[in-house]
Amino acid sequence: MSLTITPARGLRGEVSVPGDKSISHRVVMLGSLAEGETVATNFLPSEDCLATVRCFRALGVEIDGPDRGTVRIRGRGLYGLSEPQDVLDAGNSGTTMRLLLGILAGQPFFSVLTGDGSLRRRPMGRVTAPLAEMGATVMGRDGAKYAPLAVSGGRLRGISYRLPVASAQVKSALLLAGLYADGPTRITEPVPTRDHTERMLAAFGAAFERKNGTVSIVPAPRLRGGEIAVPGDLSSAAFLIVAALITPESDLLLRGVGVNPTRTGLLDVLARMGARITVRETRTAGGEPVADIRVRSSTLRGTVVDGSLIPRLIDEIPVLAVAAVFADGETVIQDAAELRVKESDRLATVRQELAALGADIREQPDGLVIRGTGRLTGGRCRSYGDHRIAMAVAVGGLAASGKTVIDDPACINVSFPGFTDTLNSVRLE
Repeated sequence: MSLTITPARGLRGEVSVPGDKSISHRVVMLGSLAEGETVATNFLPSEDCLATVRCFRALGVEIDGPDRGTVRIRGRGLYGLSEPQDVLDAGNSGTTMRLLLGILAGQPFFSVLTGDGSLRRRPMGRVTAPLAEMGATVMGRDGAKYAPLAVSGGRLRGISYRLPVASAQVKSALLLAGLYADGPTRITEPVPTRDHTERMLAAFGAAFERKNGTVSIVPAPRLRGGEIAVPGDLSSAAFLIVAALITPESDLLLRGVGVNPTRTGLLDVLARMGARITVRETRTAGGEPVADIRVRSSTLRGTVVDGSLIPRLIDEIPVLAVAAVFADGETVIQDAAELRVKESDRLATVRQELAALGADIREQPDGLVIRGTGRLTGGRCRSYGDHRIAMAVAVGGLAASGKTVIDDPACINVSFPGFTDTLNSVRLE
């Protein structure tokens, strides 16, 4: 199966993007651990999020939907999960596996977690090592560094832990484990990462504190269910934003996009590059800031992206590289070695596939150097089973001089079901 992208004059109109993937995962998890019913609207029915739903159903939680973007979760309480009768399969979802490890560490039963071939190659030791410090027993390949992972949960102790690598997933796993500890758990970050878990914990009634780069949580007696409106996913919006910037006759309005400041690094970088982007009508939904984003065709200039910006746009770097192809001058992305352990080695795959389309791009140990030429030729590309690579290549194809064919595009459903239909609804032929 392949996806063919033909050049477009631009994107014009109004569109909504799917619900935020990170928040959709977390509402299922915390809703399952809460008392009472949790109703989430604009839930993302992607393959990753549905893997989380299946895992919690296997743990005894009743979950209805998603039905037209709504899920209803009948929480079992912090101590109401049941020992699963089979292996829990996280599919391709690192969020599912890493955060669920934190929850399972505090459960008084045995469980086994696995995933697809890609997920089984991704590093899990960064979660299992601190969980072992908390008293959890986790066994797996190469000293519990890789799935499948067997967890014998039980009583945990609170720890103080400094993250060696900025990771919202690791931080979140330890915060969730901290709900079951015998005292406070403190996690110190090298730089701030996305804070969706903290915001949602507060919405469900957990007590935590953030001070001087350290997040602390105390064991919770209970969590309370409620209603959550999931904002549009900025990481999904990123592909439409860049597509509108680099195609010549674009004027696109994206409605209801989450603009959590821990996630808006891409908007900051694009503004520095000269992008005509307006963020307006900011409001709050589900404890998260939400806004409408207007994007118009723009003349971009190269820039340097590094340091504390990287965790705020780590998922958007593949499509940022596409924008850099159409910028004047050179764009340098560094301090992004974390991209080598995503669904694919994204530094290698971005370089290879954009080069196949005619980009002047070099791979560095921790980043990329892109010389803006203002053109792509089109060509045949691979997705590597990585949704963000497939969508980034598709965006490049919209501004290429010829057609672009992407092999194995089904992975796009991991995060953005209906991506092609959304593009087609606003593209100018």
